[in-house]
Amino acid sequence: MANYMIARFDEIDMVKCPCGFAQRAFVSPDNPTATLHVVQITEDARLHYHKKLTEIYLVLEGDGGVELDGKLVPTKPFTAILIKPGCRHRAVGRMRIVNVCIPPFDPEDEWFD
Repeated sequence: MANYMIARFDEIDMVKCPCGFAQRAFVSPDNPTATLHVVQITEDARLHYHKKLTEIYLVLEGDGGVELDGKLVPTKPFTAILIKPGCRHRAVGRMRIVNVCIPPFDPEDEWFD
């Protein structure tokens, strides 16, 4: 088995997620490290949190903000935000982001109040 993985986002299907639509790379049972997502944030992004997952958002396009534990933080392209486990969060506005999930994304670790 190779000591690396390659993802081509033009070959990854979009899936519905609480933030909008995501393309998820490096999702594999033999990858315990991280996943990388490109996410199209929609206006109806839902407030949620993770108990185990740390996320790093990098805003690529759009403007708006990210709600973090009740505080709205304005964003613009090339804003990066590290979101620790337990932080209730959601993106506000239409934007396109890169999301790094550490450890890899697990849909069982999405919690809603």
